[in-house]
Amino acid sequence: MELKTNVHAEDGKQELIITRDFDLPVELLFKAYTVPELVEQWMGNKVLKMDNHAHGGWQFEVTDPTGKVVFSANGTIHDIIPNQKITRTFQIENAPFDAQLEFLEFEPLTDATSRFTMHIIYRSAALRDQMLQMGMGRGMAMAHNRLQNIMNNLK
Repeated sequence: MELKTNVHAEDGKQELIITRDFDLPVELLFKAYTVPELVEQWMGNKVLKMDNHAHGGWQFEVTDPTGKVVFSANGTIHDIIPNQKITRTFQIENAPFDAQLEFLEFEPLTDATSRFTMHIIYRSAALRDQMLQMGMGRGMAMAHNRLQNIMNNLK
């Protein structure tokens, strides 16, 4: 499987820049990030909360086959402009990681293609490096491939 998502991590910095061009109109790409049923499909998690407005919040979880929660994350949406941007926090629950700040941007390239850019700021470069070592970049690339495939059916 080709991984088309680019993760740029400059040495010594506490940020990541993630980019991906999609064969989707920007409106569909934005929906993939804001419609709970679509998020669940491509991210493979349960959406417990998704209040898509300034000062809203979100909460996701993943359970194992017995129903035990194995991953839970939440955050606050600070700003949202449809088809353009989402500014939010992201924090993994019950884990030794601080919250991170995420700037998601959605840019139309043509009527049928768009670019997603995510700028993530971590508390420290060491924390950013730890997230990368856990496979966060590869996981996001695989999720983006699922997003493209799922959203192709909605074109």
